[in-house]
Amino acid sequence: MSSPALLDGVRVLDLSRVLAGPWCGQLLADYGADVIKVERPGAGDDTRGWGPPWWGEGERRTAAYYLSANRGKRSVAIDLASAEGAAMVRQLAAEADVLLENYKVGQLAKYGLDHASLSALNPRLIYCSITGYGQDGPYAQAAGYDFAIQATGGLMSITGERDGTPGTQPQKVGVAVADLFTGACAATAVLAALHRRDATGLGCHIDAALLDTQVAMLANQASNWLVGGLRPKRMGNAHPNIVPYQVFATRDGHIVLAVGNDGQFARFCELAGHPEVARDARYATNEARNAHRAALVVQITGWMLERDTAGWMALLEPHAVPCAPILEVPEVFTHPQVLHRGMQVAVDGVPMVGTPMRIDGERPTAPLPPPALDEHGDAVRAALAAGRGWPGRDGRG
Repeated sequence: MSSPALLDGVRVLDLSRVLAGPWCGQLLADYGADVIKVERPGAGDDTRGWGPPWWGEGERRTAAYYLSANRGKRSVAIDLASAEGAAMVRQLAAEADVLLENYKVGQLAKYGLDHASLSALNPRLIYCSITGYGQDGPYAQAAGYDFAIQATGGLMSITGERDGTPGTQPQKVGVAVADLFTGACAATAVLAALHRRDATGLGCHIDAALLDTQVAMLANQASNWLVGGLRPKRMGNAHPNIVPYQVFATRDGHIVLAVGNDGQFARFCELAGHPEVARDARYATNEARNAHRAALVVQITGWMLERDTAGWMALLEPHAVPCAPILEVPEVFTHPQVLHRGMQVAVDGVPMVGTPMRIDGERPTAPLPPPALDEHGDAVRAALAAGRGWPGRDGRG
């Protein structure tokens, strides 16, 4: 599989585990970086055991979770706590451009693998530390798990059905979004640091905290509070600023109706057979619809039950009224647009989701499948023992 190797020649030493750091490393690998992943001997990354489901047999049997975040990397098993292992990591770091790690604050300093030690060895090194709460502050030593960060960072307070709904409670998002966003943001910081290094010749220390990322992700909800003093609440599938912008039941299921402006609302009302509602002063503008949300939603709820989901899609979509069916994951991968865009890829037979960016019409995807534990360890150790330094992708120094 060919890929635009935008980061050809960039060497990434990935000491991270689980999701945020590995996600960052996979993004860099997709863009062409040479990524060596250091794992614990015998066990490897925790997510190797987070199955079922599993892929492969015997020594290559690996959890699907691990496969989702480790494409394009070479694996070497090294015990960082041993003098020999720490020395090997220092050899690799001496020739690396980027180092990714998500150990507890201060833990790598015990082995001489912290930023201060390795930047003295390699001043060009871009050292990226990913933690739950950052490198300083009263919570710096706390373990940072995505679930806890979604809670502490405010996301769960605005996710889930509104108060008063039977059985309601705050909800986490269905994927580890704080981890994923932090990994993606860390990758952009690494790219910015590489750009600056071209001018200065010096690396830097990137301090990427899941909590910081989660707070930034609050976006318009945070702005509603900071600017308007509006305390965001759980609203189910409704939008705090736009009406109607939520899920409605249809005759046979549900549909997302995402009316983003007054023109779309007028077209929707016309198509639904109620053009007079769009001319009503209570509903003519989004500001007015926000003020009279409850009454309007009751009306629209009745309208939407008159047709099935497919009928509404056929009526609204051709007239540029934003709407969508709610697909389950298997249906996502048979959606004609997802198929056309080629989002499902196979890397050495392993089914995966491709990187979301296209560059010059091509979707960059690292050619190596997620590695077996220590799959490349012999070649890496041999290159280091022979004094050849960072091993080439063909196994030679």
